[in-house]
Amino acid sequence: MSDDDDTGDTQSAPGDLLSRLLLRLQLPYMRAHYHELAQTAAEQQWTPLDYFQRLVEGEVARREDKSLQRRIRLARFPLIKTLDQFQWTWPKKINRSQIQNLFRLNFIEQKANAIFLGGVGLGKTHLCIALGHTACLRGYSVLFTTAIDIIHTLSAAAATGNLKRAMQRYLKPALVIVDEIGYLPIDKHGADLLFQIISQRYERGALLSTNRAFRHWAEIFNNDTTLTSALLDRLLHHAETCVIEGKSFRAKDHVEI
Repeated sequence: MSDDDDTGDTQSAPGDLLSRLLLRLQLPYMRAHYHELAQTAAEQQWTPLDYFQRLVEGEVARREDKSLQRRIRLARFPLIKTLDQFQWTWPKKINRSQIQNLFRLNFIEQKANAIFLGGVGLGKTHLCIALGHTACLRGYSVLFTTAIDIIHTLSAAAATGNLKRAMQRYLKPALVIVDEIGYLPIDKHGADLLFQIISQRYERGALLSTNRAFRHWAEIFNNDTTLTSALLDRLLHHAETCVIEGKSFRAKDHVEI
């Protein structure tokens, strides 16, 4: 049968033809639910406009959910955490209202930085992931990474001449979460690469977590005080720092011998 022969379509039942047309238009929700909703519309005496609106609303909701799942997948969270799961009573010092205000995400719109500063095991990563997840829910593009992962990725790209392309991964998202700054020392090459990312995201916004006070950051960056000063100048120009103090939550069950 030739492509011009439409006999099969014209002889099909109206429902079959509609189903195929909706498939061609890539409207899977409408295709799956138009018949069921038509029966409901008849029973509840919806107007044709009401019926059509329900179909469109369902299709839009499906697409928005698909888009959300894509944003969450591309964010590369190690796991999903929410603010409701955070144990506020554990840290000795934490400004709850300040952190809750961050979840309004105004700092993303203002292209500012947010920094969680505190020791290990106090929930900085939890809060970073929860903030990133909230940003995904609100429609923002997000990337979760660590300082060491950035350095390894960019070092490998530089070795193959693809540094400029690789950097776009960290420059495009509305929110880039850089976790674990200060957990491992960084050599000069790594410090230069990380500086490039933070420098180029200047006034684009980022979210960072660190276990080192800013006065000790030169120790992280190979004792390069000039680079560290330039980095902090850009990082802290438009930034809100949330200080968290206390003992490690992960070590709470350890018994001293």
